[in-house]
Amino acid sequence: MGHKPISTKHATFAGIVMTLGIVFGDIGTSPLYVMQSIIGGDSHVDESFILGALSCIIFTLTLQTTIKYVIITLRADNHGEGGIFSLFALIRRIFPWAFIFAIIGGTTLLADGIITPAITVVTAIEGLELYSPGIQVIPITIAIIVFLFLIQQFGTHKVGKSFGPIMFFWFLMLAVLGALQISSYPAIIKAFNPYYAIHFLSNYPNAYVLLGAIFLCTTGAEALYSDLGHCGAANIRISWVYVKSTLIINYLGQGAWVLNHQGFSGNPFFAIMPSWFLLIGVAMATLAAIIASQALISGSFTLISEAISLNFWPKLKKIYPSNVKGQVYIPAVNWFLLAGCILVILIFQKSSKMEAAYGLSITITMLMTTTLLLFYLYSKHIHFGLIVLVGLVYVFIESNFLIANLYKFIHGGWFTILLATLFFLVMYGWYSARKIRNRYLTFDKLDDYMPVIAEMSKDNKIPKYSTHLAFLTHANRKDEIEKKIIFSILNKKPKRADVYWFLHVNILDDPDTFEYDVQTIVPGIAYKVNFHLGFKIEPRINMYFNQVLNEMKEHKEIDLTSKYNSLKKYNIDADFAFIIVERIFNFDMDFSLHDKIIVGFHKFLKYLGISEAYAYGLDMSNIVTEKVPINSIHQVKRKIHRIKRI
Repeated sequence: MGHKPISTKHATFAGIVMTLGIVFGDIGTSPLYVMQSIIGGDSHVDESFILGALSCIIFTLTLQTTIKYVIITLRADNHGEGGIFSLFALIRRIFPWAFIFAIIGGTTLLADGIITPAITVVTAIEGLELYSPGIQVIPITIAIIVFLFLIQQFGTHKVGKSFGPIMFFWFLMLAVLGALQISSYPAIIKAFNPYYAIHFLSNYPNAYVLLGAIFLCTTGAEALYSDLGHCGAANIRISWVYVKSTLIINYLGQGAWVLNHQGFSGNPFFAIMPSWFLLIGVAMATLAAIIASQALISGSFTLISEAISLNFWPKLKKIYPSNVKGQVYIPAVNWFLLAGCILVILIFQKSSKMEAAYGLSITITMLMTTTLLLFYLYSKHIHFGLIVLVGLVYVFIESNFLIANLYKFIHGGWFTILLATLFFLVMYGWYSARKIRNRYLTFDKLDDYMPVIAEMSKDNKIPKYSTHLAFLTHANRKDEIEKKIIFSILNKKPKRADVYWFLHVNILDDPDTFEYDVQTIVPGIAYKVNFHLGFKIEPRINMYFNQVLNEMKEHKEIDLTSKYNSLKKYNIDADFAFIIVERIFNFDMDFSLHDKIIVGFHKFLKYLGISEAYAYGLDMSNIVTEKVPINSIHQVKRKIHRIKRI
């Protein structure tokens, strides 16, 4: 989401206000539908039922949001960044197989994010039905959603400045409306007693199923961690005190109103508003819904961007519409989300039906975050007994929420699970195919080939391919090079050049590293440039390489003037060419059934993404892509025999 840079190390007043607009949109709009979902149209509920449900809400916000996310999970910062992929990046060197938990959590978070804009905006607009029955909710909602997605390409940093103050007054409105109702039914504060939650879960036959509705009060908790890098732990923790207080007051107020108005029908959130305030309340709810939707959309861009950097997703075109740190726009994701939101609106029509579909996937995300968090605590040598305690508490809580939410599967939860499954297949297929390819990635010592390359560069009998010739290499070690590159230079078609460049992009676990180093292999003939980029840095290699060349020129390490005499005397810059060597699978490779499926799926997924050259921001006018077969060493099952023909 677009916003002015704020302090992420220390809490400031400006930072706290801005955090309200960035972090708490989703959880802050939960009062729009939570109580409506709990009572489910049953207008005759007793005090014990309402107190029990409210007590469950209070302790869900306390245990799940405050303790797990605000107190514990925010400590797992990856150089100031948060989110499930950042958490995996912290532990992947120790637990590389934990990628499966990160993928499951990321896909379910993305899937549930599609329904969030739809349910929040629909619920807000439905409030107008109290003022004007029969109003066309669906067309208005779709118009707002379409407008919201259309403006993403221009960046949201300007309007984003107002999000914090708007959400401040939104939460203030929640508190005032709730407090007015509490004053008419003071006994509602008994909900702070956990006895009522236990009594509710023990005595009401459908209480366990209703946990799925109660869980909706904390669905935005994952955003607290995902936006750690944008806001900082201090700002999130302090602003959460204000947010949680206003949320609980509003929930208590809605509960009080329900008990004071037995036999009503409608949404308690709008019912507690005085008639003269209804239009203002609906307008504020719509603004809050838009802000919550914006946060989810921006979060989806960031999630996919991180997935691309961690090789969980095919490379996609990314645009940075402003200079604001962390703001990224991915066109393909934007239009897919728009189509998904409209589809949700058309399928479910009403917010009450969307509530039945909402929340199932996010419980899986929270379970996966808990799992990765336990691995992180173990890597930090936290006392094992404490890790077990945290694991038992939150696996128990979230497993029960998941089981309760499974009731929603046939009522609409299938939609988000279907989406999550599709996203999972993409991430798992892409990541696994890369692992298969890396099995057959072979390297040679670079020094072994430099004598022949240096001699070839002076062999005038070989036509000059380019003055400067650059290759992208995946060799992490400075003294190694892929065999495919050596094959391209010496065997496929000898490529004579005056200077050879080997460019290596090293994506690091920390998000914001932006460095490079240069290794001189043969002075004046061969160099290796290593770009060390955090996983949130856009890999615009063409731009960065030009900076490297200019710095080396300033330090008189290289001469970038053309080597041709007719051009050199006019100080014409030398010509450059890039070679992308793409490895392709052979038909005769011995793969297991699993690997064959993954390789076939990978070929299909490549059509969904963009080329490596485009993804690295290379100059497409001087790029040559060569295809080199991946060779595997395996036993030939049958030997073919030569015969003599007369």
